[in-house]
Amino acid sequence: MQTMRESWTDERLDEFGKRIDERFDRVDERFDEMNRRFEDVDRRFEQVDKRFEQVDKRFEGIDNRLDKIGDAIESIRSAIVFGAVTMSSAVVAGVIALVIQS
Repeated sequence: MQTMRESWTDERLDEFGKRIDERFDRVDERFDEMNRRFEDVDRRFEQVDKRFEQVDKRFEGIDNRLDKIGDAIESIRSAIVFGAVTMSSAVVAGVIALVIQS
């Protein structure tokens, strides 16, 4: 087992400093790699954002079509109500006519 030295020599301090520098260089390299990866992620998110813009445009088109369908259904409903009122009026008028003739 190696005993702890009481003092640091200049040579040992220089070696220690060099090893620290090497390790920090490796840390810097890892951070550089991480930055590159984040840049890739940012580019991917930009692509996703563009795709969502396209999806939003398509949904706007679908909303417009649904509004037109809703308007058409409202027109049909109005025609059905008008027809039902007309038919009911005709039936009531027919019944009244039969009652009067009897």
